[in-house]
Amino acid sequence: MYAHDDMHSAQGTAQALRAITDELSERFYERADVVRTLVVTLLAGQHSLVLGPPGTAKSEMARELTGRIEGASYWEILLSKFTAPTRMFGPIDVAALARGEYRQVYDGRATTAHVAFIDEIFKCSTAALNETLGFLNERIYHPENGGEPIRCPLIGAITASNELPGGEDSAAIYDRLLVRIEVGYLADPSNFAALVRSAVSRPQAPARTTVELAALQHAVGVGVPAVDVPDTIVDAVCTLRAALRRKELVASDRRWRQAVRLLQASAYLDGRPAVAETDLSVLTHVLWNSPAERPTVEREVLHLVNPDAKEALDLADTIDELETQLDAMAGQSREALSEWVIKKAHNRLAMAGKRLEKLREEAAGAGRSTATIDRVAVRQRAVRARVLTEALGMDASMVQAQP
Repeated sequence: MYAHDDMHSAQGTAQALRAITDELSERFYERADVVRTLVVTLLAGQHSLVLGPPGTAKSEMARELTGRIEGASYWEILLSKFTAPTRMFGPIDVAALARGEYRQVYDGRATTAHVAFIDEIFKCSTAALNETLGFLNERIYHPENGGEPIRCPLIGAITASNELPGGEDSAAIYDRLLVRIEVGYLADPSNFAALVRSAVSRPQAPARTTVELAALQHAVGVGVPAVDVPDTIVDAVCTLRAALRRKELVASDRRWRQAVRLLQASAYLDGRPAVAETDLSVLTHVLWNSPAERPTVEREVLHLVNPDAKEALDLADTIDELETQLDAMAGQSREALSEWVIKKAHNRLAMAGKRLEKLREEAAGAGRSTATIDRVAVRQRAVRARVLTEALGMDASMVQAQP
């Protein structure tokens, strides 16, 4: 449990981090769950991978989040197969070398960073692989001259990639990234329209909450580990592990153990002294290896902790089925498409939209996460827009964001 002063400090830090989360979620459309998960991962002292195609704001999100930590040393790099370890951890001091001394310059490199952003992480060169693993795992770097290992002050790294690892070398790094988050292009037509407008409108100065480095370090080292993990949560984790094993989805013991700190960090961010069932939702980003496994993991997690979100996923299946039917009808006459919309698509999409609104209202009222419901609602609006524009020939600018 917290001492009184620590409790006050924890509440202030958590409040600032929640404000940062809200500000970034408002700035980056359809990224609220991504932003919150990145903050939770940083609070847990772990590393995250943001996986998605180019142009999905991966780098910008990472920079905006890490830039909110006052006093922190920040380092970022875009890796390639030719990136040398010295470029990452410290180049050779040429002036010293001319005097016959072999030493490296560490300032401004990974070696001195509190937070890091590593883009195209799986393009890490073979030469830099072991040092990168040591940096992520043990927060150490072995100097080129063979001296004593250097302790790095790294709290956590946000990494990004456009693709999954392809070889054994990059797979070793992939295994060390506890949290894996998929991102895609904007789906909601209204969000896309807002993005386009933002390119031509005069930007307003956004709110910019920050958190002190010392406060974050205290949260990571003291505040988060002090969050209680009740026996009911331990039982739920054991139940989830058994359910996933029945689906032949097996995570390592190390990954399960590290995930506990994520649960504590989630509760800390919400200002709670103990982990609750709603915190288990973060495990949807932890317990899969390939994106194809993620929906199964998500269903098992949400079946355990969030009945609202589970029903939302069932509605997502209906929405996906309608989009598949629309794809299959490509080339058919406008009359045939209109008949399909009137008899099937319109009512089913409208009912899904209304039910999602109700589910969100119930989940928010009960203090449960609405992230999955929000994501499915975005999908519903996207498919509805496709139906109205492609099947009925409506002008895209006339399609409203309503269900």
